[in-house]
Amino acid sequence: MTAAMFLGCACIAFGPALALYIFTIATEPLRIIFLIVGAFFWLLSLLLSSLVWFVARIITGNNDGPIQKYVLIFGVLVSVLIQEMFRFAYYRLLKKANEGLKSINPDEEAPSMRLLAYVSGLGFGIMSGIFSFVNTLSDSLGPGTVGIHGDSPHFFLNSAFMTLVIILLHVFWGIVFFDGCERKNRYALLVVLLTHLLVSALTFISPHYGVSLLSAYMIMVLMGVWAFFVAGGSCRSLKLCLLCQDKDFLLFNQHSR
Repeated sequence: MTAAMFLGCACIAFGPALALYIFTIATEPLRIIFLIVGAFFWLLSLLLSSLVWFVARIITGNNDGPIQKYVLIFGVLVSVLIQEMFRFAYYRLLKKANEGLKSINPDEEAPSMRLLAYVSGLGFGIMSGIFSFVNTLSDSLGPGTVGIHGDSPHFFLNSAFMTLVIILLHVFWGIVFFDGCERKNRYALLVVLLTHLLVSALTFISPHYGVSLLSAYMIMVLMGVWAFFVAGGSCRSLKLCLLCQDKDFLLFNQHSR
């Protein structure tokens, strides 16, 4: 039973991300490099967030109590801000790299920022999902029984679905964020930051899994629709894609802008 729980939760949390990697990234070496660099930038943001958390714990005395609740909230707030700062830093790096590629070889078409936004967002999401869920996933192998003391028996499933939301949201956030930077649309950047904060705050009501998951999935759908149209999608292209009649749908033939 524990092995089935482990495999099921792993497929729920990382299956869609693995499929996206296999079908849209694995065949292009340059995309793989950008994905790895994006994951590395997320790791750097985690390192900086950990340092801030470590200092905050020392200042508050490392004692359990009501103050630690506020320290935890402060840590989440700072972590989200740092992640978005590193997302912007990665955007600036990719922008400079694209300009450099164009100056070195003007005849060769450089990757579009829309494509790079998708790849970097997936890198952020995969690394975020691994670090947030891998310890919980390892515990699903046992020993022990979840819910035996009155807790929810669906803890692992809820964690897997929340991890899936976070991974996909990072993809959508990356697309919307890069487009906002390209168009100098501060409102788009603000929406990405606020929705990131909101989804992170939903984890504080973890005993109420239905509320947190439903809210997170609603945000994911809204951000997904926004990212779809930002990436160049339309109702017509969606229809052609679903009918398997559009071979050039979205990411495969994006042009630089």
